[in-house]
Amino acid sequence: MAVKIYTDKDADLKIFKGKTLAVLGFGSQGHAHALNLKESGAKVIIGLYPGSQSRQVAQDKGFEVVDTAEAVRRADVIFVAIPDTKQPDAYKKDIEPNLKKGKTLLFSHGFAIHYKTIVPPKNVDVILVAPKGPGHIVRRQYTEGKGVPALIAVYQNPSKQAKNIALAWAKGVGGTRAGVIETSFKEETETDLFGEQAVLCGGTTALVMAGFETLVEAGYSAEMAYFECLHELKLIVDLMNEAGIAGMRFSISETAKWGDVTVGPKIVDAGTKKRMKAVLKDIQSGKFAKDWVKEYQGGYKKYNSLLAAGEKHSIEKTGEKLRSLMPWVPKRSLKGTQASYEPPKAEVSATKASKPKVKAKAAAKPKAKAAKK
Repeated sequence: MAVKIYTDKDADLKIFKGKTLAVLGFGSQGHAHALNLKESGAKVIIGLYPGSQSRQVAQDKGFEVVDTAEAVRRADVIFVAIPDTKQPDAYKKDIEPNLKKGKTLLFSHGFAIHYKTIVPPKNVDVILVAPKGPGHIVRRQYTEGKGVPALIAVYQNPSKQAKNIALAWAKGVGGTRAGVIETSFKEETETDLFGEQAVLCGGTTALVMAGFETLVEAGYSAEMAYFECLHELKLIVDLMNEAGIAGMRFSISETAKWGDVTVGPKIVDAGTKKRMKAVLKDIQSGKFAKDWVKEYQGGYKKYNSLLAAGEKHSIEKTGEKLRSLMPWVPKRSLKGTQASYEPPKAEVSATKASKPKVKAKAAAKPKAKAAKK
């Protein structure tokens, strides 16, 4: 049965009239949701712990910043945009003591609720609005008059307005421009974790590095290997994003297509799919969540070690050198806060061109047309 796709006409920002929305955390998703909602006409405050590096960044972007507990006390809808690993402590310390009947808890990922690292009281709405893209893309697409598709879910609905609140939030961040699908916390959590681990992040980075190493070890230059195994990947993915796998194949040579359909299945074969099923089983059973909780409670030792090793891989040095030759590739600083990342000039121009005047009513929209590719 086909799922319903919700668009702008299905959501009403007027539900936020006279209400205060709190965004707890000002990282990748937090800053994007906060800015987009603010520019959609909603009243948004930011809740951060004392001493957070993001406080000044949020204030510089025009937000009132208060301590997390105060934000929960004042808000009607509370977006928990804190990392999964830090949510349980923040919930016990600052969120739970200040929740009251009629408030709404909102998440952009279902991990804490699904695996019960947070157990909310029965008298508050619990919803999910999950854009299917990183926060910086959620922000960029919104400023360009576009939007990132999103998922919504309702876990608890004592007010009988939870779904409408979720749809309004999705509209405020730009999701209904591209399409919103209703799901469950369970489905969003398990599919999201699987996608990250097996395909989007884990599978892709492992494939890219293995291909790079294979060419370099065979005597080819690191620069050639970088272009073939990493740089061109974006171009291929862009084609798939625009027209599907068949659309990508339409745009490449016959030789490339033949290699695609005959060699690809030798690399990602039945054994790979079997291991993917094992990954999914660990997610479904809760084993992955239990291991991850144990890792961060133990001080992130293995996590930090693996990340540090990845940063030292020769593909990173090669890429840094080659990207410096391409001024149109955004130069990203990996230091400081996520929200302080300065976008490339093209993005800044789009932001200025499309930034609406914030009015009292909640239906303000950017006027910029979608940029042509």
